[in-house]
Amino acid sequence: MSSGPESLLHSAHPWIGRTVEDTATGRRGVLRAVAPDPETSRPVAWLAPPGGGTEWTTALGAVANPAPITPDTHPRPAP
Repeated sequence: MSSGPESLLHSAHPWIGRTVEDTATGRRGVLRAVAPDPETSRPVAWLAPPGGGTEWTTALGAVANPAPITPDTHPRPAP
């Protein structure tokens, strides 16, 4: 089974918490989670605009170009 909160079926990903590019839309957003799409049950990336706003999903293969890790933007440690 995937790691993370099993009740939400989240999967671990090294870029969670980092700003990434959604190559399908050209938008940049913070990778918030990798979890199943409620409509298809397939895993997707859940992204949110860096300043806040409405979350969106994209295919995992469309997530690219993570922002560099800095002291202010490091990802959460793995459980």
